[in-house]
Amino acid sequence: MEKQINLKKNLGFFVSTSIVIGTVIGSGIFMKPGIVLDSTGNSTMAILAWIIGGIITLASGLTIAEVSVKIPKTGGLYAYLEEVYGRLWGFLCGWVQTIIYGPAVIGALGLYFGSLLAGFFGLAESSKIIIGIITVVFLGILNILGTQFGGFIQGLSTIGKLIPIVLIALLGIWQGDSPVLNMESGISHEISMGAAVLATLWAYDGWMNVGYMAGEMKNPSKTLPRSIISGIMVVIIAYLSVNIAMLHVLPAAQIVELGPNAAEAAATKLFGDISGKLLTIGILISIFGCLNGKVLTFPRIPFAMAEDRLLPGSRSISWIHPKFKTPVGATILQMFIAILMMTLGNPDRLSDIAISSVFTFYGLAFYAVFLLRKNNKDNNHLYKVPFYPITPIIAILGAIYIVGSALLNSPLDALISLCITLLGLPIYWKAKSKAQAKTIAKAS
Repeated sequence: MEKQINLKKNLGFFVSTSIVIGTVIGSGIFMKPGIVLDSTGNSTMAILAWIIGGIITLASGLTIAEVSVKIPKTGGLYAYLEEVYGRLWGFLCGWVQTIIYGPAVIGALGLYFGSLLAGFFGLAESSKIIIGIITVVFLGILNILGTQFGGFIQGLSTIGKLIPIVLIALLGIWQGDSPVLNMESGISHEISMGAAVLATLWAYDGWMNVGYMAGEMKNPSKTLPRSIISGIMVVIIAYLSVNIAMLHVLPAAQIVELGPNAAEAAATKLFGDISGKLLTIGILISIFGCLNGKVLTFPRIPFAMAEDRLLPGSRSISWIHPKFKTPVGATILQMFIAILMMTLGNPDRLSDIAISSVFTFYGLAFYAVFLLRKNNKDNNHLYKVPFYPITPIIAILGAIYIVGSALLNSPLDALISLCITLLGLPIYWKAKSKAQAKTIAKAS
């Protein structure tokens, strides 16, 4: 009989929390302030958008933490929906995350990293795709060699990425002299609070990724909720501090004009050219660490689906390296789709597609708390979401708001996501019929 190879359980609280912080804090805090200001037209409304995004994220994290302790399985959102709503909804969620969400996030981060690195060394803007692809492949190979390498990079880069954030936040608030509130962004087009909040949620997104690693945690029922809540709180404080600091150093209109280069301009103004360049390196480390967290966690979704034989080529996708105990096939699949997306789309559009595609399933996961409490009344010793039912209701309303805003602001992207989602149905039906045929064959 062939010996079954399982994923190694070696993740503790520190690495799990660093995965939350590391997969959330990446490009968004440096790339999105200008977009949020551009969408709102006013610095006060921009800060409000960041606060709304933070509240939605915190309510979401507190809610999912309860779901995660009751369903501590590798696969995260896919596993939650399959357990609560059945295999079809679990499949559709995992399908969207595998084909759209995960690769789009990895692709966007790769392009952001490539763009900043190209700018840092004065390379042509067109080189960002090559740099991004090389970075994605490098991190994919490193994580295939073992989760301890990916976890080490995650912990180290999390500490490294907090350095520029802390310096910009503290010195910007202390030394800046520009007014923070009620500053016009200098735009003339129609404002959209929905688009602004959607942009902040790209920056906040990633906190659920640690749930994909539950099967590799030493004590998921305790580690998972603690790491989610601790990580999100650190992120919210960091984001608000950096935005206030940047507005205190640069005029709102200049932040919009500079776009992704606003953070470097603020750092240069605060610390001078050399120190500004050093902080740019810190920003690159931040995005690199975030990208590593995505490459580490996202393959666990197709891996979990392939183990259930729900994807074409499931045997290859679910292959675990016998020595490194890592999901090789799933990692290669995610890298391949991400690289394809990097050649076709720009990072801002990829990030919007990623967020809008997944929030319908987020909403279903939030509602699952009510169903789980109804059906599992003997889990009083486990973590429970505080301020129930207000907290999960806020999370659900946030998901509805985001999906509605995406439909209004980017109907074409929403339509593309819907079509790709529906394309998964024949694949699911085929996998289901194969499973039924095997069951009948065994019975006979």
